Amino acid sequence: MRVLFTGGSGKAGRHVVTHLVAQGHRVLNLDLVPSGIEGSFDMTADLTDAGSIFSALTGITGFDDLDRGEGVPKFDAVVHFAAIPRIQLRPDPECYRINTASTYNVLEAAVKLGVPKILFASSETTYAVCFADGVVKPEYIPVDEEHPTIPHDAYAMSKVCNEICGRSFHARSGSDIYALRINNVIEPHEYAELAPQWKSDASCRRRNIFAYIDTRDLSHFVDRALATDGLGYQVFNVANADSSVGLPSAEVIAEFYPDVRKTRELGEFETFYSIDKARDMLGFHPKSRWREIVR
Repeated sequence: MRVLFTGGSGKAGRHVVTHLVAQGHRVLNLDLVPSGIEGSFDMTADLTDAGSIFSALTGITGFDDLDRGEGVPKFDAVVHFAAIPRIQLRPDPECYRINTASTYNVLEAAVKLGVPKILFASSETTYAVCFADGVVKPEYIPVDEEHPTIPHDAYAMSKVCNEICGRSFHARSGSDIYALRINNVIEPHEYAELAPQWKSDASCRRRNIFAYIDTRDLSHFVDRALATDGLGYQVFNVANADSSVGLPSAEVIAEFYPDVRKTRELGEFETFYSIDKARDMLGFHPKSRWREIVR
């Protein structure tokens, strides 16, 4: 596939772009700084400028496109990861403005140019737990895509707004548009430092709903989403299948969620951030990662 990827120079994006290139896709990365990933193509752009996105989506990816002599080929998909990645990096109004404006611009350009598949990064923070003042618990567990999304912080507000835009652009165009509520992104090299704390102190993972997503499995998710057509507008939780704490699920519930409603029984170390929908609709099957390292 010919894929326009935004934010491919960031923590998560670098791994996904590398994976997509390895799978044989042709990837143009739009970001404020180049990624330098071998086999991909870089273009620096400010995504709050709508014209830059329209230009990139109607231009070549690399000079070899010119050798075809058949005009500029169209993109098969857009994957939009670029964003201010959390609160406290920019003032709240700027975080909200940049994230909503850039996502609107990407969706509008892709839809108007007839791109049939659009994926964009939403967030676990939409469930209002991560950046809440004090302790906020889910309304029920495991947290699935039907759980209310009424956050208090500017970053999560921007993601909720983006999901509404995604739904509206699908209604307008019929394009497949999938919103990815990505959990806490972990790179393989980070486990050596993080895993011992995860094993000994479950409280450090409370704000992430005791979940995580390994970059390798995030790449697998994007692969599956690009390969699965005809779902219209969908929201998917993206996480690994196991929790990110050493305690069994029953002990986590007893300590942190004794008064939270359970919609079903959970497996011994099952994630509290439900990925059932992605399993069923996309064939997403992430591996258990960090426990193997601790063991």
